[in-house]
Amino acid sequence: MKEVQEARRIKMLHQPSKVMDMEHELRALRMQLAEKSKCSLQLQKELARSRRGEQSIFQLFELDGAEALGSCLRINPCSDNAPELSECSIQWYRLSSEDVKKALISGATKPVYAPEPFDVGRVLQAEIISEGQQFTLTTTCAIDPAAGLGSYVEALVRKHDVEFNVVVTQMNGLDHTSESIHVLHVGKMRMKLRKGKLSIAKEYYSTSMQLCGVRGGGNAAAQALFWQAKKGLSFVLAFESARERNAAIMLARRFAFR
Repeated sequence: MKEVQEARRIKMLHQPSKVMDMEHELRALRMQLAEKSKCSLQLQKELARSRRGEQSIFQLFELDGAEALGSCLRINPCSDNAPELSECSIQWYRLSSEDVKKALISGATKPVYAPEPFDVGRVLQAEIISEGQQFTLTTTCAIDPAAGLGSYVEALVRKHDVEFNVVVTQMNGLDHTSESIHVLHVGKMRMKLRKGKLSIAKEYYSTSMQLCGVRGGGNAAAQALFWQAKKGLSFVLAFESARERNAAIMLARRFAFR
């Protein structure tokens, strides 16, 4: 067997033109396969869009951004004929895994949306309305979780009280100019916001309390959350990272559920 392989190798060495032809053919075949794979992926996306009723041929808008927790999704015009987004009505929705039911995301009416933990495993959809025309954009897949976030939260759950350094960017809907560091406590019974030894807010979990990711706000939205401690008292808090923002939301919701 070795002698046969060696004889073939020697024969091929004496036929360099055939070797080169084979290499060229192999390279061309690889390029064709790569192109077909790219086209197949694009067709799958177009088919998914058409099944959801989107305008796949004359699309005026597109979704940009990683479809994962910790990122931002942005609606961008992709045609010169696209209307100005500032003049459009926008609403984001969550879709069930079967794409049968869709739930309105309260307050998500901006061209930018930062997925939050509740979006993981769900498909997101944005509806754009301009002068009676409706355009629908849908993520190509369900929102992916952030790597390691689950184990990080499980470690924090064992603590009685978890602290996060935050900056208050809004209070009761008004911009907060101070960039001083505050501390947000997420406890098993209540949440508390303080600056130094001064408590700014301290509330037990209740039905009037709201906690979610910031709606809009550009790329910084992935690191910020909206907290309505009680009626008439609300904050927008910016965290050091998207990981801590998402962990705070997950912790508070778990403790409130308990």
